[in-house]
Amino acid sequence: MSTNDTRLFHCPKCNAPLPKKAEVCPSCGAAVGFAAAAAEANLLDTLPDLTAPPPSTEALIPRLGQTLVDHGWITQNQLENALAYQQQQRQQGRNLRLGQALIELGYLTPETLDRAIAEHLWQMQQALKTANTSLEVKVHERTRQLRQALERVQELSRIKADFVARISHELRTPLTHLIGYLDLLAQGQLGPLSENQRHAVEAMQQAVNRLHQLIENLIRFSLLSRGELSLNIQPVPTDFLCKEALEPIWAQAYAKGVYIEQQCPENGVLVRADGEKIIWALHHLLDNAVKFTPSGGVVRLIVQPDLQARLVTIAVEDTGPGIPRDKLDEIFVPFHQLEEVATRQHGGLGLGLALVRQLLDAHGVTLQVETEEGRGTRFWFILPIL
Repeated sequence: MSTNDTRLFHCPKCNAPLPKKAEVCPSCGAAVGFAAAAAEANLLDTLPDLTAPPPSTEALIPRLGQTLVDHGWITQNQLENALAYQQQQRQQGRNLRLGQALIELGYLTPETLDRAIAEHLWQMQQALKTANTSLEVKVHERTRQLRQALERVQELSRIKADFVARISHELRTPLTHLIGYLDLLAQGQLGPLSENQRHAVEAMQQAVNRLHQLIENLIRFSLLSRGELSLNIQPVPTDFLCKEALEPIWAQAYAKGVYIEQQCPENGVLVRADGEKIIWALHHLLDNAVKFTPSGGVVRLIVQPDLQARLVTIAVEDTGPGIPRDKLDEIFVPFHQLEEVATRQHGGLGLGLALVRQLLDAHGVTLQVETEEGRGTRFWFILPIL
C-alpha cells in the first residue's frame, strides 16, 4: 500500500477502526488477516434472498365474482349457481363468460354488470399500483443490501491482500539472506564441504527456492488483488519469450524423465506485452505441465503465428492425467486445489493458475484451456502481432 493511502479499514470482527498496517486489532485482539477470511465467508450467508418469487397477480387482484358478492350485487349462492351454469355450458361446447351467465340467469342486468366491471377494473388498477410500489421498495432495499455487502467484501479482500503483502515482504528479507548464505556454502566460499554436506546444502537450496517462489506468488497476488500491478508494455519477440520461459524447465524435466518439445519459430514475431510477466506466466504453465506429466510423457511449448490475422497463439500442452471437466472452473480459484491425490502430492498454495489468468487479463488476453482425462491438458492464449 502506498504511504499516502487514506483508506480507513475496520476490524472484520468488532468493526473498530484499524490503524494502518495493523496485524492485530487493538480493540478485540483478533488477527486481522484470519478474521477477514472468516468474515468474508460468513458474509455470503447474510446476502438477501433474491430467489423468492414476487406475489402472483391472482393473489393481488380480486376476481370479478368476488367483487360482485363484496358489493352486494349478487349473493354467494347466486355466484356458485352462475359458475355451475357456466361450467355446464362449456361442457356443451359454448364458451360462456361469467357476466353473461349471471345475466342469462337473471341475477344481473347488463347495466349493473357494466358498473361492476368498471369497479373491478378500478380495483385491478389499485392492486397493480400497490404491487408496483411494494416491488420498488423491495428492489431498492435489496439493492442497498447488496451494495453494502459488496463494499464489505471489497474491504475484506483489501484487508486480506494487505495482510498477505505485509507477511510476504517480511518473509522475503530473511529468505534473501538464507539464499545468499546457501549460495556461498555451495560455492565453497565458507570452506570446503563433505559430500553429505554438499547434498544437504543442495536440498536446502531447493527448499528455499521453492519457498521464494511461493512468497513471490503471494506478493503478485496481493498486488493484483489491490489493482496495483503495473505492466511495462514493450515490443518483445516470441522466440525470446520461449527461450526465457524454458530455461529453468530443462533440468526439472530431465530429472523427472519428461520430454520437452518446443515448436517455436527461430525468427519469432514481435508482440506488445510485458515480457517479464508473460515469461513468468509461460514458465508457470510449463512448470505445472512437467509436475503433472508422468515420466516418459511429453510437454510441448507451441507458438503458431498467423501473419494474415496478425495474431500469434502460444500454447502449453502435456500428456498428463488431464482435469475433470466439472473441475475446470476450480483450477482458477485462488488458494484452492483440487482434492485429487494427483494434485495434492505436488503441494503449493493453489495460486499459480489464478495469477496466470489475472496477468493475462491485465494484458486484455484470455487464458483458454482444453483437457481430456487420461490424455492431457492444453492451455493457450493469443497475442496481437505488431
